[in-house]
Amino acid sequence: MSSNHRLLVKNAKQVVLICSNGEKYLSKHGLQNLCVVENGSVVIGSDGLIKAVGPAETIRAQYAGATFDKVIDATGMCVLPGLVDAHTHPVWAGDRVHEFAMKLAGATYMDVHRAGGGIHFTVEHTRAAAASDLLSSLSGRLVRMQRAGTTLVECKSGYGLELQTELKMLDVIEAARRALPINISLTYCGAHAVPKGKTVAEATQDILQVQLPRLKQRMSAGTLSVDNIDVFCEQGVFDLGSTRSILQAGRDMGLNINFHGDELHPMNSAQLGAELGALAISHLEEVTDEGIAAMAKAKTAAVLLPTTAYILRLPQPRARDMLEAGVIVALGSDFNPNAYCCSMPIVMHLACVNMRMSMPEALAAATINAAYALGRSHTHGSLEVNKHGDLLILNTTRWEHLIYQLGGHQELIRYVVIKGNVVYDNDKTMDL
Repeated sequence: MSSNHRLLVKNAKQVVLICSNGEKYLSKHGLQNLCVVENGSVVIGSDGLIKAVGPAETIRAQYAGATFDKVIDATGMCVLPGLVDAHTHPVWAGDRVHEFAMKLAGATYMDVHRAGGGIHFTVEHTRAAAASDLLSSLSGRLVRMQRAGTTLVECKSGYGLELQTELKMLDVIEAARRALPINISLTYCGAHAVPKGKTVAEATQDILQVQLPRLKQRMSAGTLSVDNIDVFCEQGVFDLGSTRSILQAGRDMGLNINFHGDELHPMNSAQLGAELGALAISHLEEVTDEGIAAMAKAKTAAVLLPTTAYILRLPQPRARDMLEAGVIVALGSDFNPNAYCCSMPIVMHLACVNMRMSMPEALAAATINAAYALGRSHTHGSLEVNKHGDLLILNTTRWEHLIYQLGGHQELIRYVVIKGNVVYDNDKTMDL
């Protein structure tokens, strides 16, 4: 055993492992009893990976002669895995605060879209923005997410709708991935809307013949590393046939299928995703019973977005029906100009109140299951040996406070740790 380690977190009142047998996800009964160690400690090695986690006295004996770069005494505190945000659109210019007023006055998502707002408004501003400005605003948003406990986040392109802007967005996300400690899963979402002046068929051909081949070239050259492919499968956007051909082309390039489905209308997106072996489908406010059964069988994760249903006053996603059917349920913030929320603790709270999830279900959905939806549950999403040393230390004696206290994460989160390095220290003793 090497004598020097990066971090020891000792004597925590609770250490929430989530799971302890290498589970890739939790569903049904596995969600009822999360794995929690009372009075526990965690050791993170110099490689940033977890070396030991368990009862404090066992670890004290095991590491008696070891030295640590940093020791945190977590007496009276809780340790949790870093939160995973499985769905965000964080690269854009021009906010849509004016549209919030329209929505409050009763305009629907598609009313705003048809009036030239929504995605098209953001596309216009993002196309015109310099990459350096996009990187600067993205970095600020990611740091804010990190402060709210997110240590792994999925980031989509999709406000370009043509090759140059899509590449600009992907490059900006890649630059943030290299510069910031937060872990990023990168998603190409060129099929986020049909560009003005194009038909669905023309937009689909542009993606298949122009955008994806260029992406493949950049990935082969090692200048871009894309993880997932996304399509907005919806009436008036991309139909089932176009969605199928784009997702298949992405899958053939080695990308995980992770797309928007059954949000505003039942499109049978869930069945299509299950058939294509999709890793995850997001939204699902209008999913059918058949779609739920297909996803449960295919082990396709459902990424539910409580903020979207809340802000757009849509029917809530049927979380309970999905959970009871054995679907792997994950959560995302859907951070974007339409749903401006950086906080996974608030997302978990909304999931519990509006979607009737229990607190253990919501925490698993924002950790191990969200990591599964991004193909990362072997490295993230729980506190297990050899996984990344990404964790939160809460200034409270029970982990449930993170969900119970709506908006309370700003006071509750004392430390955020990524790969054994403290990336946020919320020391309230500095208040004057």
